[in-house]
Amino acid sequence: MKQLKVAVLGGGSWGTTVASLVARNTDVTIWARDEGTVTEINEQHRNSKYLPGAKLHDNLKATGDIGAAVAGADVIVMGIPSQNFRTVLQEVRTHIRAWVPVISLTKGLERGTQLRMTEIIQQELPGHPVGVLTGPNLAREIMAGQAAASVIAMEDEIIVKELQEVFKSGLFRVYTNTDVIGCELGGVLKNIIAIAVGMGDGQGAGDNTRAALITRGLSEITRLGTAMGGRAETFAGLAGMGDMIATCTSAQSRNRHVGIELGKGRSMEEIIEEMTMVAEGAKSAPAVMALAAQHGVEMPIAQDVSRVLAGDATASRAFRGLLRVEAGAESEPG
Repeated sequence: MKQLKVAVLGGGSWGTTVASLVARNTDVTIWARDEGTVTEINEQHRNSKYLPGAKLHDNLKATGDIGAAVAGADVIVMGIPSQNFRTVLQEVRTHIRAWVPVISLTKGLERGTQLRMTEIIQQELPGHPVGVLTGPNLAREIMAGQAAASVIAMEDEIIVKELQEVFKSGLFRVYTNTDVIGCELGGVLKNIIAIAVGMGDGQGAGDNTRAALITRGLSEITRLGTAMGGRAETFAGLAGMGDMIATCTSAQSRNRHVGIELGKGRSMEEIIEEMTMVAEGAKSAPAVMALAAQHGVEMPIAQDVSRVLAGDATASRAFRGLLRVEAGAESEPG
């Protein structure tokens, strides 16, 4: 295979991790706005702000010039938070070559439009193949060399197989999928459920409660995901159930952390002030509820989380979404 040039945009924990993994296989440049991050990656092969203690691959290069990163790239990987995603794509547009695939790492929705990141790519960069890399991928574990699996989803089966080779690395296994909508929504929607689980954990709820929230939460996200065009089996795989389990149970999960702090009675303002990284679930909750209403899908757990995030309710009973609707058959909503 020809040595591809990859540009990873975004110097956060997951963007940096993916860039370091891909650097084992091919030529990678990471773009970051922060000059200190760029210098540290180039001179010390570290990103101590987002991945303290981790050593990055020696072949990884960093730049603060988006044009320099994008102009010669054969693949663009977007590790940009959802609310800045479009503006960065607009910068990319002036430098990108024709037909270059654009892959999103971002598990969020754009506020106001309720669009998925691949939909924004299609709007801003029409004609470019789009895809997502998603799954139960906690950056620090992967940087520590622990085994993990991910999914790359694109509609084009030929391009997706080529990109599988770019992203897979050692104990980091990458599977392919053609269900872009399902894979992308799995990553977005499980963040809301992770906040619910965290709210329960913050109040000392038990393992049974956690298991019920995860399972009923998976049922909610599958209902919305399939209503929006995803395939049901995708939500039973790495992009759905796999990512849900990791995000709902790990101490490294930002969304679960937000839920725990809300469960302890703290405000969103206080929680966000202390966090270095974005908890996408908190940002995407209003968009998720708008989509649920648009598609006529009941999401009682997600609705409760959304109300707490908006300040319209307290987290004192994070599990009431489990109890609010009278229990019927397990396959039914509620």
